[in-house]
Amino acid sequence: MSKPLSFQLMPQTLDDVIGQKHLIGKNKILSNLVKNKKCFSMILYGPPGVGKTSIANAMIHDLGARHRFLNATIDSKKDLEVVIEEAKMYGEIILVLDEIHRLNKDKQDLLLPYLENGYITLIGMTTANPYHAINPAIRSRCQLFELKALEEKDIIDGLEKAIKHPDLAKIKIDKESIQFIAKVSGNDLRYAYNLLEISYYAYGDGKVTVERLQTIHNRPAFFSDKNGDGHYDVLSGLQKSIRGSDVHASLHYLARLVMEGDLESIYRRLSVIAYEDIGLANPSIGPRLYAAIEAAERVGLPEARIPLGHIVCEMALSPKSNSSHLALDAALEDIEKGSTGNLPNHLKTNSSDYKYPHDYPNSYVVQQYLPDKIKNKKYYVPKENGYEKQFKEIYERLEKLKNSQ
Repeated sequence: MSKPLSFQLMPQTLDDVIGQKHLIGKNKILSNLVKNKKCFSMILYGPPGVGKTSIANAMIHDLGARHRFLNATIDSKKDLEVVIEEAKMYGEIILVLDEIHRLNKDKQDLLLPYLENGYITLIGMTTANPYHAINPAIRSRCQLFELKALEEKDIIDGLEKAIKHPDLAKIKIDKESIQFIAKVSGNDLRYAYNLLEISYYAYGDGKVTVERLQTIHNRPAFFSDKNGDGHYDVLSGLQKSIRGSDVHASLHYLARLVMEGDLESIYRRLSVIAYEDIGLANPSIGPRLYAAIEAAERVGLPEARIPLGHIVCEMALSPKSNSSHLALDAALEDIEKGSTGNLPNHLKTNSSDYKYPHDYPNSYVVQQYLPDKIKNKKYYVPKENGYEKQFKEIYERLEKLKNSQ
Protein backbone atom coordinates (compact mmCIF):
# COMPACT_ATOMS: atom_id res chain seq x y z
CA MET A 1 0.00 0.00 0.00
CA SER A 2 1.47 3.34 -1.05
CA LYS A 3 2.08 6.17 1.37
CA PRO A 4 -0.55 8.93 1.65
CA LEU A 5 -0.47 11.52 -1.10
CA SER A 6 0.14 14.30 1.44
CA PHE A 7 3.32 12.50 2.55
CA GLN A 8 4.54 11.91 -1.00
CA LEU A 9 4.01 15.59 -1.85
CA MET A 10 6.04 16.83 1.10
CA PRO A 11 8.56 19.40 -0.19
CA GLN A 12 12.14 18.23 -0.61
CA THR A 13 13.63 21.74 -0.69
CA LEU A 14 12.54 25.18 0.52
CA ASP A 15 11.85 26.14 -3.10
CA ASP A 16 9.07 23.51 -3.15
CA VAL A 17 7.27 24.89 -0.07
CA ILE A 18 3.84 26.35 -0.76
CA GLY A 19 3.01 29.65 0.96
CA GLN A 20 4.99 31.33 3.78
CA LYS A 21 6.39 33.95 1.39
CA HIS A 22 7.30 36.15 4.37
CA LEU A 23 9.92 33.54 5.36
CA ILE A 24 10.82 31.75 2.12
CA GLY A 25 11.98 33.15 -1.20
CA LYS A 26 14.53 35.61 -2.51
CA ASN A 27 16.19 37.52 0.36
CA LYS A 28 13.81 36.00 2.94
CA ILE A 29 15.29 34.84 6.23
CA LEU A 30 14.93 31.05 6.06
CA SER A 31 16.06 30.92 2.45
CA ASN A 32 19.05 33.11 3.27
CA LEU A 33 20.01 30.88 6.22
CA VAL A 34 19.99 27.82 3.97
CA LYS A 35 21.89 29.70 1.25
CA ASN A 36 24.58 30.60 3.81
CA LYS A 37 24.62 27.04 5.19
CA LYS A 38 23.71 28.25 8.67
CA CYS A 39 20.97 27.27 11.07
CA PHE A 40 20.00 28.77 14.42
CA SER A 41 17.63 27.37 17.05
CA MET A 42 14.09 28.29 16.12
CA ILE A 43 10.45 27.52 16.80
CA LEU A 44 8.01 27.27 13.91
CA TYR A 45 4.44 27.81 15.07
CA GLY A 46 1.09 28.08 13.37
CA PRO A 47 -2.12 26.16 12.63
CA PRO A 48 -2.14 22.58 11.29
CA GLY A 49 -1.39 21.98 7.64
CA VAL A 50 0.58 25.16 6.92
CA GLY A 51 3.99 23.55 6.47
CA LYS A 52 5.87 23.38 9.78
CA THR A 53 7.12 19.85 9.23
CA SER A 54 7.64 20.50 5.52
CA ILE A 55 9.84 23.51 6.21
CA ALA A 56 11.88 21.64 8.83
CA ASN A 57 12.42 18.70 6.44
CA ALA A 58 13.29 21.00 3.55
CA MET A 59 15.83 22.97 5.62
CA ILE A 60 17.49 19.76 6.78
CA HIS A 61 17.69 18.54 3.18
CA ASP A 62 19.04 21.82 1.83
CA LEU A 63 21.59 22.17 4.62
CA GLY A 64 22.73 18.57 4.34
CA ALA A 65 23.09 18.62 8.11
CA ARG A 66 23.30 15.81 10.65
CA HIS A 67 19.90 15.66 12.33
CA ARG A 68 17.44 13.67 14.39
CA PHE A 69 13.64 13.85 14.67
CA LEU A 70 11.83 13.54 18.00
CA ASN A 71 8.28 14.13 19.20
CA ALA A 72 7.97 15.70 22.65
CA THR A 73 4.75 13.77 23.31
CA ILE A 74 5.86 10.22 22.58
CA ASP A 75 9.67 10.18 22.74
CA SER A 76 11.29 9.62 26.12
CA LYS A 77 14.07 11.27 28.07
CA LYS A 78 16.25 8.33 27.03
CA ASP A 79 15.65 9.18 23.36
CA LEU A 80 16.79 12.74 24.04
CA GLU A 81 19.90 11.46 25.83
CA VAL A 82 20.81 9.43 22.72
CA VAL A 83 20.61 12.61 20.60
CA ILE A 84 22.79 14.47 23.12
CA GLU A 85 25.45 11.75 23.03
CA GLU A 86 25.46 11.87 19.25
CA ALA A 87 25.83 15.67 19.39
CA LYS A 88 28.83 15.29 21.70
CA MET A 89 30.36 12.72 19.39
CA TYR A 90 30.06 14.81 16.22
CA GLY A 91 30.25 18.29 17.73
CA GLU A 92 26.80 19.42 16.62
CA ILE A 93 23.43 18.14 15.50
CA ILE A 94 20.07 19.62 14.49
CA LEU A 95 17.19 18.32 16.60
CA VAL A 96 13.80 18.63 14.93
CA LEU A 97 11.30 18.45 17.79
CA ASP A 98 7.58 18.22 17.07
CA GLU A 99 4.94 19.17 19.67
CA ILE A 100 7.60 21.16 21.52
CA HIS A 101 4.99 22.77 23.79
CA ARG A 102 4.56 19.33 25.41
CA LEU A 103 8.23 19.04 26.43
CA ASN A 104 8.22 18.27 30.15
CA LYS A 105 10.53 19.83 32.74
CA ASP A 106 12.94 16.87 32.94
CA LYS A 107 13.56 16.99 29.19
CA GLN A 108 13.83 20.78 29.22
CA ASP A 109 16.45 20.69 31.97
CA LEU A 110 18.39 18.07 30.02
CA LEU A 111 18.21 19.99 26.73
CA LEU A 112 18.96 23.54 27.87
CA PRO A 113 22.76 23.29 28.45
CA TYR A 114 23.28 21.82 24.98
CA LEU A 115 21.25 24.57 23.34
CA GLU A 116 23.39 27.03 25.28
CA ASN A 117 26.75 25.58 24.22
CA GLY A 118 25.73 24.97 20.60
CA TYR A 119 25.99 21.18 20.55
CA ILE A 120 22.29 21.08 19.63
CA THR A 121 20.48 23.39 17.23
CA LEU A 122 16.75 23.09 17.79
CA ILE A 123 13.97 23.34 15.23
CA GLY A 124 10.80 23.12 17.32
CA MET A 125 7.30 22.87 15.87
CA THR A 126 3.99 23.56 17.54
CA THR A 127 0.39 24.56 16.86
CA ALA A 128 0.29 26.32 20.25
CA ASN A 129 1.14 29.95 20.89
CA PRO A 130 4.79 29.77 22.04
CA TYR A 131 4.42 32.94 24.11
CA HIS A 132 1.95 31.09 26.32
CA ALA A 133 2.77 27.42 25.91
CA ILE A 134 6.58 27.14 25.79
CA ASN A 135 8.94 27.46 28.73
CA PRO A 136 10.57 30.94 28.71
CA ALA A 137 14.04 29.41 29.13
CA ILE A 138 13.61 27.42 25.90
CA ARG A 139 11.86 30.29 24.14
CA SER A 140 14.61 32.81 24.93
CA ARG A 141 17.17 30.58 23.19
CA CYS A 142 15.17 30.33 19.97
CA GLN A 143 14.00 32.61 17.20
CA LEU A 144 10.22 32.43 16.82
CA PHE A 145 8.78 32.23 13.31
CA GLU A 146 5.02 32.35 12.84
CA LEU A 147 3.67 30.42 9.88
CA LYS A 148 0.59 32.05 8.40
CA ALA A 149 -2.55 30.18 7.47
CA LEU A 150 -2.44 29.40 3.76
CA GLU A 151 -4.64 31.41 1.44
CA GLU A 152 -7.07 29.83 -0.98
CA LYS A 153 -4.68 30.52 -3.85
CA ASP A 154 -1.94 28.56 -2.03
CA ILE A 155 -4.25 25.56 -1.62
CA ILE A 156 -5.18 25.71 -5.32
CA ASP A 157 -1.49 25.81 -6.28
CA GLY A 158 -0.90 22.72 -4.14
CA LEU A 159 -3.87 20.88 -5.64
CA GLU A 160 -2.82 21.66 -9.21
CA LYS A 161 0.57 20.19 -8.38
CA ALA A 162 -1.05 17.15 -6.73
CA ILE A 163 -3.25 16.20 -9.72
CA LYS A 164 -0.07 15.70 -11.76
CA HIS A 165 1.22 13.04 -9.35
CA PRO A 166 1.59 9.54 -10.88
CA ASP A 167 -0.72 8.01 -8.24
CA LEU A 168 -3.57 10.13 -9.65
CA ALA A 169 -2.81 9.34 -13.29
CA LYS A 170 -6.47 8.70 -14.22
CA ILE A 171 -7.94 11.70 -12.44
CA LYS A 172 -10.67 13.74 -14.09
CA ILE A 173 -11.31 16.98 -12.21
CA ASP A 174 -12.48 20.45 -13.22
CA LYS A 175 -11.59 23.90 -11.91
CA GLU A 176 -14.83 24.16 -9.91
CA SER A 177 -14.00 20.99 -7.94
CA ILE A 178 -10.47 22.20 -7.20
CA GLN A 179 -11.90 25.49 -5.91
CA PHE A 180 -14.42 23.59 -3.76
CA ILE A 181 -11.66 21.54 -2.10
CA ALA A 182 -9.66 24.72 -1.51
CA LYS A 183 -12.62 26.44 0.14
CA VAL A 184 -13.63 23.61 2.47
CA SER A 185 -10.07 22.74 3.50
CA GLY A 186 -10.01 25.47 6.14
CA ASN A 187 -6.58 26.67 4.88
CA ASP A 188 -5.15 23.21 5.65
CA LEU A 189 -3.15 21.87 2.68
CA ARG A 190 -2.81 18.41 4.22
CA TYR A 191 -6.60 18.13 4.52
CA ALA A 192 -6.98 19.31 0.91
CA TYR A 193 -4.60 16.58 -0.30
CA ASN A 194 -6.40 13.94 1.75
CA LEU A 195 -9.84 14.99 0.46
CA LEU A 196 -8.56 14.92 -3.12
CA GLU A 197 -7.04 11.46 -2.69
CA ILE A 198 -10.12 9.95 -1.02
CA SER A 199 -12.37 11.41 -3.72
CA TYR A 200 -10.16 9.96 -6.43
CA TYR A 201 -10.37 6.41 -5.08
CA ALA A 202 -13.92 6.49 -3.67
CA TYR A 203 -15.78 5.74 -6.92
CA GLY A 204 -13.21 3.76 -8.88
CA ASP A 205 -13.33 5.80 -12.08
CA GLY A 206 -10.98 8.64 -11.01
CA LYS A 207 -13.68 11.24 -11.57
CA VAL A 208 -13.82 14.00 -8.94
CA THR A 209 -16.86 16.29 -8.98
CA VAL A 210 -18.35 18.80 -6.58
CA GLU A 211 -21.33 16.47 -5.99
CA ARG A 212 -19.05 13.59 -5.06
CA LEU A 213 -16.90 15.84 -2.89
CA GLN A 214 -20.00 16.98 -1.00
CA THR A 215 -20.90 13.40 -0.10
CA ILE A 216 -17.41 12.87 1.35
CA HIS A 217 -17.01 16.28 2.99
CA ASN A 218 -20.50 16.27 4.52
CA ARG A 219 -19.94 19.02 7.08
CA PRO A 220 -21.08 22.53 6.24
CA ALA A 221 -18.27 24.35 4.47
CA PHE A 222 -16.44 26.87 6.63
CA PHE A 223 -15.33 29.75 4.47
CA SER A 224 -12.54 32.13 5.37
CA ASP A 225 -13.21 35.75 4.51
CA LYS A 226 -11.71 37.42 1.47
CA ASN A 227 -8.56 38.40 3.39
CA GLY A 228 -7.77 34.76 4.10
CA ASP A 229 -8.24 34.92 7.86
CA GLY A 230 -7.15 31.55 9.27
CA HIS A 231 -7.75 29.51 12.35
CA TYR A 232 -5.42 31.55 14.53
CA ASP A 233 -7.03 34.79 13.44
CA VAL A 234 -10.45 33.51 14.47
CA LEU A 235 -9.06 32.52 17.86
CA SER A 236 -7.55 36.00 18.11
CA GLY A 237 -10.94 37.50 17.22
CA LEU A 238 -12.57 35.46 19.97
CA GLN A 239 -10.06 36.60 22.59
CA LYS A 240 -10.17 40.25 21.59
CA SER A 241 -13.97 40.27 21.51
CA ILE A 242 -14.22 38.75 25.00
CA ARG A 243 -11.51 41.15 26.23
CA GLY A 244 -13.51 44.02 24.71
CA SER A 245 -16.74 42.79 26.36
CA ASP A 246 -18.57 42.43 23.02
CA VAL A 247 -20.79 39.44 23.67
CA HIS A 248 -22.21 39.34 20.13
CA ALA A 249 -18.79 39.23 18.43
CA SER A 250 -17.61 36.69 21.01
CA LEU A 251 -20.46 34.36 20.10
CA HIS A 252 -19.85 34.89 16.38
CA TYR A 253 -16.20 33.79 16.60
CA LEU A 254 -17.11 30.93 18.94
CA ALA A 255 -19.64 29.76 16.34
CA ARG A 256 -16.97 29.78 13.62
CA LEU A 257 -14.67 27.70 15.80
CA VAL A 258 -17.47 25.28 16.74
CA MET A 259 -18.21 24.88 13.03
CA GLU A 260 -14.58 23.84 12.52
CA GLY A 261 -15.03 21.26 15.28
CA ASP A 262 -11.70 22.03 16.94
CA LEU A 263 -12.84 21.96 20.57
CA GLU A 264 -9.30 21.60 21.91
CA SER A 265 -8.28 25.00 20.50
CA ILE A 266 -11.40 26.58 22.01
CA TYR A 267 -10.62 25.10 25.42
CA ARG A 268 -7.01 26.29 25.33
CA ARG A 269 -7.84 29.81 24.24
CA LEU A 270 -10.69 30.25 26.73
CA SER A 271 -8.36 29.02 29.50
CA VAL A 272 -5.85 31.71 28.58
CA ILE A 273 -8.56 34.39 28.44
CA ALA A 274 -9.90 33.43 31.87
CA TYR A 275 -6.58 34.22 33.53
CA GLU A 276 -5.01 36.76 31.15
CA ASP A 277 -7.98 39.04 30.54
CA ILE A 278 -10.48 38.42 33.36
CA GLY A 279 -8.11 37.38 36.12
CA LEU A 280 -8.57 38.85 39.57
CA ALA A 281 -11.61 40.88 38.51
CA ASN A 282 -13.56 37.62 38.61
CA PRO A 283 -11.43 34.81 40.15
CA SER A 284 -14.31 32.35 40.01
CA ILE A 285 -14.29 32.34 36.20
CA GLY A 286 -11.49 29.75 36.04
CA PRO A 287 -13.34 26.99 37.91
CA ARG A 288 -16.58 27.91 36.11
CA LEU A 289 -14.82 27.64 32.75
CA TYR A 290 -13.37 24.23 33.58
CA ALA A 291 -16.81 23.02 34.61
CA ALA A 292 -18.12 24.16 31.22
CA ILE A 293 -15.21 22.44 29.44
CA GLU A 294 -15.87 19.20 31.33
CA ALA A 295 -19.55 19.37 30.37
CA ALA A 296 -18.64 20.01 26.73
CA GLU A 297 -16.22 17.06 26.79
CA ARG A 298 -18.86 14.75 28.27
CA VAL A 299 -21.59 15.53 25.75
CA GLY A 300 -19.43 16.21 22.67
CA LEU A 301 -20.60 18.03 19.58
CA PRO A 302 -23.16 19.26 18.67
CA GLU A 303 -24.38 19.66 22.29
CA ALA A 304 -20.95 20.92 23.44
CA ARG A 305 -21.91 24.27 21.93
CA ILE A 306 -24.44 24.81 24.77
CA PRO A 307 -22.06 24.98 27.79
CA LEU A 308 -19.49 26.76 25.62
CA GLY A 309 -21.98 29.43 24.57
CA HIS A 310 -23.01 29.86 28.21
CA ILE A 311 -19.47 30.41 29.49
CA VAL A 312 -18.45 32.67 26.60
CA CYS A 313 -21.43 34.97 27.33
CA GLU A 314 -20.39 35.07 31.00
CA MET A 315 -16.74 35.75 30.12
CA ALA A 316 -17.60 38.53 27.69
CA LEU A 317 -19.82 40.28 30.24
CA SER A 318 -17.44 39.74 33.17
CA PRO A 319 -15.29 42.58 34.57
CA LYS A 320 -11.71 42.41 33.26
CA SER A 321 -8.22 42.68 34.77
CA ASN A 322 -4.78 41.73 33.45
CA SER A 323 -2.90 42.84 36.58
CA SER A 324 -1.80 39.39 37.79
CA HIS A 325 -0.23 38.17 34.57
CA LEU A 326 1.46 41.55 33.98
CA ALA A 327 2.90 41.28 37.49
CA LEU A 328 4.33 37.82 36.84
CA ASP A 329 5.73 38.87 33.45
CA ALA A 330 7.53 41.75 35.18
CA ALA A 331 9.00 39.31 37.72
CA LEU A 332 10.08 36.93 34.93
CA GLU A 333 11.72 39.81 33.09
CA ASP A 334 13.78 40.66 36.20
CA ILE A 335 14.90 37.06 36.53
CA GLU A 336 15.87 36.81 32.84
CA LYS A 337 17.95 39.98 33.28
CA GLY A 338 19.65 38.56 36.36
CA SER A 339 17.99 41.04 38.73
CA THR A 340 17.44 38.62 41.59
CA GLY A 341 19.73 38.34 44.60
CA ASN A 342 19.88 35.86 47.46
CA LEU A 343 16.94 34.97 49.66
CA PRO A 344 16.93 36.78 53.01
CA ASN A 345 18.44 34.46 55.62
CA HIS A 346 15.27 34.35 57.71
CA LEU A 347 13.36 32.78 54.76
CA LYS A 348 15.78 29.89 54.36
CA THR A 349 14.82 26.42 55.53
CA ASN A 350 14.66 25.96 59.31
CA SER A 351 15.77 29.53 60.06
CA SER A 352 15.16 30.51 63.71
CA ASP A 353 14.78 34.17 62.71
CA TYR A 354 11.67 33.62 60.63
CA LYS A 355 8.50 35.19 62.01
CA TYR A 356 5.56 32.82 61.61
CA PRO A 357 2.62 35.05 60.53
CA HIS A 358 -0.03 32.87 62.20
CA ASP A 359 1.54 33.67 65.58
CA TYR A 360 0.62 37.35 65.16
CA PRO A 361 -2.70 39.27 65.18
CA ASN A 362 -4.63 38.87 61.92
CA SER A 363 -1.95 36.37 60.78
CA TYR A 364 0.29 39.18 59.57
CA VAL A 365 3.69 40.47 60.59
CA VAL A 366 5.99 42.85 58.76
CA GLN A 367 9.25 41.27 57.58
CA GLN A 368 11.33 41.37 54.41
CA TYR A 369 10.52 38.74 51.80
CA LEU A 370 12.27 39.93 48.63
CA PRO A 371 16.07 39.70 48.26
CA ASP A 372 18.04 42.78 49.35
CA LYS A 373 18.87 43.68 45.76
CA ILE A 374 15.20 44.20 44.86
CA LYS A 375 13.62 44.58 48.30
CA ASN A 376 11.57 47.63 47.27
CA LYS A 377 10.42 46.21 43.93
CA LYS A 378 6.67 46.23 43.25
CA TYR A 379 5.30 43.98 40.52
CA TYR A 380 1.59 43.92 41.24
CA VAL A 381 -0.43 47.03 40.38
CA PRO A 382 -4.05 46.41 41.46
CA LYS A 383 -7.10 47.52 39.50
CA GLU A 384 -10.57 48.34 40.77
CA ASN A 385 -12.53 46.14 38.39
CA GLY A 386 -15.02 43.71 39.88
CA TYR A 387 -13.77 41.49 42.67
CA GLU A 388 -10.25 42.89 42.43
CA LYS A 389 -11.44 46.07 44.13
CA GLN A 390 -11.43 44.05 47.37
CA PHE A 391 -7.88 42.87 46.68
CA LYS A 392 -6.84 46.47 46.07
CA GLU A 393 -8.20 47.51 49.46
CA ILE A 394 -6.35 44.64 51.18
CA TYR A 395 -3.17 45.40 49.24
CA GLU A 396 -3.23 49.09 50.17
CA ARG A 397 -3.90 48.29 53.81
CA LEU A 398 -0.93 45.89 53.93
CA GLU A 399 1.31 48.40 52.15
CA LYS A 400 0.36 51.04 54.73
CA LEU A 401 1.21 48.67 57.57
CA LYS A 402 4.53 47.79 55.92
CA ASN A 403 5.48 51.44 55.43
CA SER A 404 4.60 52.33 59.03
CA GLN A 405 7.19 49.94 60.45
